[in-house]
Amino acid sequence: MLNDERLRHPSLYSKVMTADQATELIQDGMNVGVSGFTPSGYPKMVTIALARAVKAGKKCRVNIWSGASVGPEIEEELASAGAMSRRVPYYAASNKSLRTGINQGNVCYTDLHLSHFAQQIDYGFLGEVDVAIVEVVAITPEGNLVLGPGVGNTPMLVKHAKKIIVEVNTVQPLELEGMHDIFILPKPPHRREIPIYSVRDRAGGPYVVCGIDRISAIVESSIPDKVRNLEPPDEISDMIASNLIEFLEYEQRKGRIPSPMLPLQSGVGSIANAVLAGLAKSKWDNLQMYSEILQDAVFSLIETGKVGYASGSAFTPSPSVLKKFNANPDLYRQRMVLRPLDISNNPELIRRLGVIAINTPLEFDIYGQANSTHINGTHMMNGIGGSGDYMRNGFLTIFTTESTAKEGNISRVVPMCSHVDHTEHDIMVYITENGVADVRGLCPRERAKVIIDNCAHPDYRSLLRDYYNFAEKKGGGHTPHDIDTALSFQSRYLQTGTMKQS
Repeated sequence: MLNDERLRHPSLYSKVMTADQATELIQDGMNVGVSGFTPSGYPKMVTIALARAVKAGKKCRVNIWSGASVGPEIEEELASAGAMSRRVPYYAASNKSLRTGINQGNVCYTDLHLSHFAQQIDYGFLGEVDVAIVEVVAITPEGNLVLGPGVGNTPMLVKHAKKIIVEVNTVQPLELEGMHDIFILPKPPHRREIPIYSVRDRAGGPYVVCGIDRISAIVESSIPDKVRNLEPPDEISDMIASNLIEFLEYEQRKGRIPSPMLPLQSGVGSIANAVLAGLAKSKWDNLQMYSEILQDAVFSLIETGKVGYASGSAFTPSPSVLKKFNANPDLYRQRMVLRPLDISNNPELIRRLGVIAINTPLEFDIYGQANSTHINGTHMMNGIGGSGDYMRNGFLTIFTTESTAKEGNISRVVPMCSHVDHTEHDIMVYITENGVADVRGLCPRERAKVIIDNCAHPDYRSLLRDYYNFAEKKGGGHTPHDIDTALSFQSRYLQTGTMKQS
């Protein structure tokens, strides 16, 4: 129930209404910004009510803007009701109705580097923010917003929104207050350096500046974020983590990585989380993280002292994470900060801090290109997210993945990527359970041999070598390819259900 801890000025109570009433502020064709980052700190009540209204006959298709993916109460509800027209800048593959809508052309999806979107909103490149729906822990006496576990692009959406609907979620812990560092960059030509020089530094304040007068509606919510516990590490991810640790230790011995270790970034998903969890077995203590998302493993590493401080745009409030946070909120308040997405993913800061970027591709080819988004070059799996922000600007850029998928029927290493999100110019190191391919300074022909020998699964190495040798003899060139068979792995899988040759 809403109380004075959540609504800290008497006039706020007059703005409280039902979710159904709040949806009357949302009309067909509007650009609707939503808070949160991944399924973390996103609104729920109003979008559920809007989907219900559309199913009951309301004519309304909206464009959803966010920080990254959000929960099913937005993506699944609106897409299944036919209430979403456009989606920017990221979506989650787990929300199947939206994924289907995008791949069937019913929802127009614009995939962006996550660090770019806030400034595109600020510059007005995509139009106005008609409505912002923001989930908060509380509203201050001044009408400023205390965010939950996800920041994303909320500050910029609130800055530009014509109408603001605030969902006050009473299940989000009040102890989240103070964990945020909200800083909005000035526009060019008045932009200066961002005053963050270490992972712990703060540049802004704890609240999103809004004001009571700008709040159009307040809706009470008690729906928790839909976040599941991630899969525990398995033998393959343990081997990948071991290879990663061995590589980083080697780089330190060679003097190419300073001691103490530079800040780490880790991508989204079970593989990334499992690899990160492997750092518990490393020699390092008091590690620092400068990332966009802080997953389950980060909380365990903080608890054991392996991570001393972590900066992100959100943390994933899975059941296991919430249990840890609620048991010792002061520990995590002292060791974590949550920032706007254009700060957590800012190229300037990634380079200044020397972030070691660790992400996961869907596939990569023998010459070092990587695909993070498309299945067989045509169907969106998920957006590029922030991986490009980090992989293009990191001190050291690493892709980690298992070498096969679908019970060995898909090779993650292919002759040519069916879609390219990350070029050979951005990626320095590939790591699978089979080994490490350090491709720094290598030409395409050299990269092919190292990637095949060190990263590809033994079941596919001879096929990959055969392709390379055939392409080299047939056409040669700086990057040998045979256009007729370059996508033979993907084609064979579509035809037979396996990339292996019978």
